[in-house]
Amino acid sequence: MRIFQKLSVDWLEKRKLFYLISGSLFLLGVISIVFRGLEFGIDFKGGSEIELRFEKPINIAQIREYAADMGLGNVEIKTFGGEEGVLIRTELQEVPPSLYPRITGAIENSINKIIPGLPYRVIDSTNNSVTYQFASSDTTQYLADKLFNEGFQTSQIQENQVAVSIGISDWIKENLKERMPDNDFQVRKAITVGPKVGDELKMDAVIAVILSLLVILVYLGFRFKFVFAVGAVAALFHDVLITFGLFSILYGLIPGLNLEIDVTVVAAFLTLVGYSINDTVVVFDRVREEMKIHKTVPLYENLNSAVNKTMSRTVLTGGTTLLSLLVLIFVGGEVLRTFAFTLFFGIIIGTYSSIFVASSFVYEYASRVKKKITF
Repeated sequence: MRIFQKLSVDWLEKRKLFYLISGSLFLLGVISIVFRGLEFGIDFKGGSEIELRFEKPINIAQIREYAADMGLGNVEIKTFGGEEGVLIRTELQEVPPSLYPRITGAIENSINKIIPGLPYRVIDSTNNSVTYQFASSDTTQYLADKLFNEGFQTSQIQENQVAVSIGISDWIKENLKERMPDNDFQVRKAITVGPKVGDELKMDAVIAVILSLLVILVYLGFRFKFVFAVGAVAALFHDVLITFGLFSILYGLIPGLNLEIDVTVVAAFLTLVGYSINDTVVVFDRVREEMKIHKTVPLYENLNSAVNKTMSRTVLTGGTTLLSLLVLIFVGGEVLRTFAFTLFFGIIIGTYSSIFVASSFVYEYASRVKKKITF
């Protein structure tokens, strides 16, 4: 299937208009980032993320009401993977000191219910766990198993000692079990990321994106002329920066879409870099062919001809990819939605830059240095 078979558009003549469009989008993104900033996910700023799976469909408004009384501050709650799934996010990495006695009290109440009047003593207590010592090793093993079945994270560290973890997920679980006794649930995932780890991940993500652009610059420098490599990488910077700005502009404006920057979004940006450079390489390959065949034709005409001849492939490839991403955005679930959204707008911007930014940069360079480019 081919479209635009006889396309003859002077794209380079319109390059100043597209410079204005790109500059405006970039400026809007910078202004939004300066004044609104970027929202980073738990992966980068630290916090806790808990995924729950209930046996019956839940009322998310009711869960939010319960969470407001848990003493965890600002908690984000949303459905996840259906009406039975809940995703809870909080910036806290550990239980606040004010809640600690209430959690240990719940553990000790459970011990007294399992074996009434059983003597024990607390031999160690930290922000994340409490360790109990009992008289008998058999009793210790029995209690560890019973507490585990009740939902506590337990471990028998010695024959007569049991450590019980105290975390955000444990506190949430105890509260919801008490308030929703007729709807059992499981903690599918509980992630806690400290701020130091988040900073390291943030730096690693920046390094990954920059290194990918440098490797592409070197590769294209060998495959084409260096000016083509610089034009392609300039287009990639254009794509990444404008898409970042879009994240800041649209954050909080689209209901149900979480536009926080996390490792999934970084993966989407790296995927975008690969997709966009593929589009640009196709155009530059055609430019090289045109310049080899029509050695006396000006670069201006060869660039326009290459873009026109690859337009059919660009539109069909980009269009089918965008349709797939639209499906993921609407029915792919919470995990894939942000990834698909990033790629959706990134591919639109990347296709645009392959046509109007990369080729224009090559032409501007050749015009300024007044040096003939040959292959």
